[in-house]
Amino acid sequence: MCGMGKASRTKQAPDRRARVAAQREAARRAEQRKRMYIAGGSILAVIVVVLAIVLVKVNSGGGSAGSSSNGPTGTALTTLTNQVTGVPSSVSDQVGGGNINTSDFMPGSQIAAASAANAGYFATVNGKALTSGGKPEVLYIGAEYCPYCGAQRWSMINALSRFGTFTGLKTIHSSSSDVDPNTPTWSFYGSKYTSPYINFTSVEETTNERQGNSSNTSVPYVTLQTPTAAEQALVNKYDPGANGYSGAIPFIDMGNKYVEVGDLYPYGPTVIDGKSWSQIAAALTQPKSAIAQGVLGSANYMTAGICKMTNNQPASACTPAIQALESKFAASST
Repeated sequence: MCGMGKASRTKQAPDRRARVAAQREAARRAEQRKRMYIAGGSILAVIVVVLAIVLVKVNSGGGSAGSSSNGPTGTALTTLTNQVTGVPSSVSDQVGGGNINTSDFMPGSQIAAASAANAGYFATVNGKALTSGGKPEVLYIGAEYCPYCGAQRWSMINALSRFGTFTGLKTIHSSSSDVDPNTPTWSFYGSKYTSPYINFTSVEETTNERQGNSSNTSVPYVTLQTPTAAEQALVNKYDPGANGYSGAIPFIDMGNKYVEVGDLYPYGPTVIDGKSWSQIAAALTQPKSAIAQGVLGSANYMTAGICKMTNNQPASACTPAIQALESKFAASST
């Protein structure tokens, strides 16, 4: 009984081969499923990583400013806005006038010559008081495509936030087909500003896209807002330009007491070129950085001009360091 008959061995052999074949087939199928799971998991992982990168760039402003991204939105935008509007006065006071060249500050009698030379300037004028709602008015005329407006908005938002509150600000980039392309910036279009001390009026004349999304530099930008007749009259008066052309931007009129056209040199779009929105905001807390010296230096002079119109109110904005800058404005002769 210890052995197995021939018939039994013959019958058992096919069964054994069948079981082995079935086991091998099962193993093969299991291996195929394993490979499919691994491949599918890898593809899913790649998709997740790509989506994460896109979301970070869109929502955090951490991407390159050289891209066509319009910057952060949602919670990231709120955080960014708070950073720019909430720079401590201790930091701003350390910056003082920053690297701003006060040789661009002049009496109103020199405005025509400066504008005709296509030069940026900060002038003291003596026109009829520009007011709105019984308060001094700050008028800004610019455009979303304009890189110089783009640079100056950083300073304006910081300065104006010392006197009031913005809502509805959004980030954009300047034109991708103009000088200093894709400068990371903001737009005042659709925003609201409230203050117990001043009123702020903004006119963004065009978008940052040419008509038909054309890359042809001869194609005009899409119209967004148009200055009123009274606003245009101020541009024609203080920013006459050359050869009959007026309207260099940005144009900023602070109560018809101080007028700024262009950036306050040497601050300009090149200072923030290649930076993301979050990198610029972070640099504002570093008083010795080139960005803080430019952005906050320009903001401090704008703040000083407004403080002169509000009798140095509020004290939180019109600090002794800011008041020290007031004396650097050229005396008006108009």
